[in-house]
Amino acid sequence: MLHFAPFSALSILALVICFLLVCVFEFVNGFHDTANAVATVIYTNSLKPRTAVIWSGLMNFVGVILGGISVAYGLVELLPADVLSPPNGDPAVPMLMALFGTALAWNLFTWWFGIPNSSSHCVIGALIGVAIGDALLHTRDLGNSVDWSQIWKVLRALAISPILGLVGAGGLYFILKHLVKDPDLYSPPKGEKPPHGWVRGLLILTCTGVSFSHGSNDGQKSIGLIMLTIIGILPATFALNPGAAPDVSHVAERAAIVAPLLDTYDHDGLRGEALAAAGRLQQTKPDAVVPSQLRADIYEVVAGLKAVAANPAASAEDRKTAKAIGNQFRPTVEYAPWWVRLLSALCLGIGTMVGYKRIVHTLGEKIGNTHLTPAQGASAELVGAGLIATAGYTGLPVSTTHIITAGIAGTMLGSGSGINRGMLAKIALAWIFTLPVTIAIAAGLFYVMNMG
Repeated sequence: MLHFAPFSALSILALVICFLLVCVFEFVNGFHDTANAVATVIYTNSLKPRTAVIWSGLMNFVGVILGGISVAYGLVELLPADVLSPPNGDPAVPMLMALFGTALAWNLFTWWFGIPNSSSHCVIGALIGVAIGDALLHTRDLGNSVDWSQIWKVLRALAISPILGLVGAGGLYFILKHLVKDPDLYSPPKGEKPPHGWVRGLLILTCTGVSFSHGSNDGQKSIGLIMLTIIGILPATFALNPGAAPDVSHVAERAAIVAPLLDTYDHDGLRGEALAAAGRLQQTKPDAVVPSQLRADIYEVVAGLKAVAANPAASAEDRKTAKAIGNQFRPTVEYAPWWVRLLSALCLGIGTMVGYKRIVHTLGEKIGNTHLTPAQGASAELVGAGLIATAGYTGLPVSTTHIITAGIAGTMLGSGSGINRGMLAKIALAWIFTLPVTIAIAAGLFYVMNMG
């Protein structure tokens, strides 16, 4: 129905629009998700709203700059190799449009109704939808064309982290209540009076921790999306890491080592594509590289090596070799220029400074049957900051929204005040429906835009 010829005016225009969309998405992510970080300090009057969001925005910025890129490419690799880096240099406009359009629309929809929803879920659902749409487009078996092992790994992190937040924050609140007897910790805010001394400092500290860890995790997601977009716009410039020239010189010899592994293990029918890519890589000459083709071949081989490493029929030595050489290939195609990090940090930081009121009100007054107290807010955010930061540096995307929301619910249970079942039901429904809705919309958009 819609046809985007490589490097046509229509493709370039669409890619520019995609570049703007990813910036808007990260901006929306800032005012949607980061409200979780400022909710406690604003609600308890520890900081004025303007001061809180500026400080949180700054900490988000620092988190993005200092964070790695493992989460960024952990998400990107949810896409099949042929979509992730089309071998003919096609900018893959349908993939980007389906991805950004779906994630942004659902994010805004839930924000409008004040429902704490996960931007991570939006992106992951859209990525899975594109992968499924690609399989349907090429009439391939879903079991073989979608990297379900990577998807389950990501989904497990998203599912387990809120449970850890619930139990951890509830347990910390219980301990705090029995060890610290300061009544100010357990009293809801009164008027505009801030908590005294160390209580206020504790809340500001936990706000800082959540903001920084949110930047280090969620900021990486937009880094991966920005990289997909600029590689589509200028594949000759950005398809390969400019600092990876030494790695390119070793591509041929590494491909020669892995070709027998790919030939030995069928790994779910992917052998043909990976083997063909390994054959092309063995002919690579560093002075005559076509960046888009080399990138596509590397990702095909990496996908094959991941399957070998997970194949129980492979020997321990072969699985170890497959994993090691896959990791050696990655730096050639997985990187992020400093300005991409800076752009992601700016969009997330600026977004934090607006649109926070709806979510703050929900977290402060609608999660439990009583209003949020400083001890509850600090417990939820302290545990949340630890979980999010740990995930960010281990390459697992998690949801700031769901961890903090679950943490607050845990402290409400720990205090014996109970939880607002109606609001939690809305949050749970958003959690349940986000993935199927975004998967279906993205798959449909990708399929339709590739027809013709």
